[in-house]
Amino acid sequence: MIPNDAALLLIDHQSGLFQTVKDLDVPTLRRNAIALARLAKVTNIPTITTDSVPSGPNGPLIPEIKEILPELVYVPRNGEINAWDNPNFVKAVEATGKKTLIIAGTLTSVCMAFPTLSALSEGYKVYTVVDASGNWSKLATDVTLARVVQAGAIPIDTVAVISEVQKTWNRPDAMEFAAIFGDLMPNYGLLIESYQRALSEGQTSDGSKKGGV
Repeated sequence: MIPNDAALLLIDHQSGLFQTVKDLDVPTLRRNAIALARLAKVTNIPTITTDSVPSGPNGPLIPEIKEILPELVYVPRNGEINAWDNPNFVKAVEATGKKTLIIAGTLTSVCMAFPTLSALSEGYKVYTVVDASGNWSKLATDVTLARVVQAGAIPIDTVAVISEVQKTWNRPDAMEFAAIFGDLMPNYGLLIESYQRALSEGQTSDGSKKGGV
């Protein structure tokens, strides 16, 4: 179970790198990365982002993450491929005071895997968000997951991350979670829409009519 004291690392979600992703469709990858940012916004999870040579073909970070989390910590790099090789990045992680890291990155084999392995070697507990990371082939992703799991990482998907952090629907921000799930899973969005319509037409949550017996 993901504890309440986790930090989120969104690494190299860049427009140029997205064009090399082949193991899942790019709109899904982008939507999942954005959903993690929205989760961090709702629950105040400290978030750190970084990019790899943004002035080159890797391109800039997708803008939605910064728009959702204007207060996030951005760490520029000096060409390091492994973000963990940048001392300022490690200092930013340490400054959160968290020992559990939720990591997603593009590309999976490098930008997600290398910091994951480095963090594990330094005693962090790491959840790797597979569907908020993208790679050049499914084979490469499969091999990478075998590698990081062997090192101690816990693979997880975006919906599971959000659900584990949410823990219960009995919370004042429950509808904010419902909105995130609805954008991730359109059919779930339809479920929420039909439920809200039923309520607006005078039906209570147990299916009985308002004012009825």
